[in-house]
Amino acid sequence: MAWPLYFEDGALMVLDQRALPAEERWLACTEVEQVAEAIETLAVRGAPVIGIAAAYGAAIAPAENFERAVERLRRTRPTAVNLQWALDRVREAGPDRALQTAHAIAEREQQATRLIAEHGAELFTEPARVITHCNAGALAATGVGTALGVVRAGFAAGRVREVWVPETRPLLQGARLTAWELAQEGIPHRVVTDSSVGLLLYRGLVDAAVVGADRIAANGDVANKIGTYPLAVLASRHGVPFYVAAPSSTIDAGVATGADIPIEERSPRELATPGDAPAANWAFDVTPHDLVTAIITERGVVRPPYAF
Repeated sequence: MAWPLYFEDGALMVLDQRALPAEERWLACTEVEQVAEAIETLAVRGAPVIGIAAAYGAAIAPAENFERAVERLRRTRPTAVNLQWALDRVREAGPDRALQTAHAIAEREQQATRLIAEHGAELFTEPARVITHCNAGALAATGVGTALGVVRAGFAAGRVREVWVPETRPLLQGARLTAWELAQEGIPHRVVTDSSVGLLLYRGLVDAAVVGADRIAANGDVANKIGTYPLAVLASRHGVPFYVAAPSSTIDAGVATGADIPIEERSPRELATPGDAPAANWAFDVTPHDLVTAIITERGVVRPPYAF
């Protein structure tokens, strides 16, 4: 199983996800700025994992620069609340206990994925054809992952038979990362273009959708990788359950609705456009709570009405 990062001999070792699946390249981060850049450039990605990375990034800062390091890391990515959640805990612990706290956060998130997988697998009553989006596996959440953790546990129990993997443009986290993780474990899957989702559902080729999340508002609105909202709309139109799998650290009870979630807009240079065509590159969208069949956390399966 893939492992996205670990801490050893004073360095945060990050599996560079930009190089996958062609190359397994590790980055040794010994300075705060190196960790911040790894998060900003998506060398390390996935809401739970960037929270863990940020915690370790603060822990390696010299004590006299600790507060500055926390604030630098806090600015790296605005949408994923796990990053803010982890930094708040490390900051509260202080520089003397920051590393111990980072270790505890990493362990907590790993155990959360195991429980999410167990709870989620029980939602499938027969071998299902599942569609996911982006990458919410071990690379994004450690352990077995969130959405892919549910898939893994379901497959092991004979309740998942195939996974549809949309490419997830523009950086292909589905085609590059999710497909790579599934292939490593021999889970049947097929990569499709993002625009194929409607056809798959129209033809009755999908039994359930399972995605991760970067922030969940108090009312159950879900921010996740751009393209999640259209998938949820199409699933609703065709009577297919739409599940969100995420640890409780992804729930932001201080945000009332998805309208209050900041949506990151990344560089247009990530898009392959002809010539100098102008472009916009939003990294996330928001799925309204009424399209979410259930939210799977380590605490169990939560169904509407949502009130976190």
